[in-house]
Amino acid sequence: MTSTPTPGTPRPASALDPAIAARLKRGADGLVPAIAQQYDTGEVLMLGWMDDEALHRTLTTGRCTYWSRSRQEYWVKGDTSGHIQQVRSVALDCDADTVLVKVDQTGAACHTGDRTCFDADVLLGQ
Repeated sequence: MTSTPTPGTPRPASALDPAIAARLKRGADGLVPAIAQQYDTGEVLMLGWMDDEALHRTLTTGRCTYWSRSRQEYWVKGDTSGHIQQVRSVALDCDADTVLVKVDQTGAACHTGDRTCFDADVLLGQ
């Protein structure tokens, strides 16, 4: 990972295309939710958070980069676990306030070791 700010300090300026940056509707913390979905099955894998720089890195490296709200640093999915998310496509929703990243997931997407973050606590079944 590169350019990780010290906790409590502002995140660095981003090289995100200004046309894309102008469209994003961020929360008060400067973040947008990013949904990771398996590209070939449609399985929803996880939700992470991106700022402009994380989105820029995702678009330019082909690997999902997120902003960790708890650690206050960027993290590339799979750098430590080996559970890589190879980017296949990136899209904004109709309001430009959510990012959908279609990925080819290697291994577990969830930090618990599960394939998806959405299979352990089903509130209403089919």
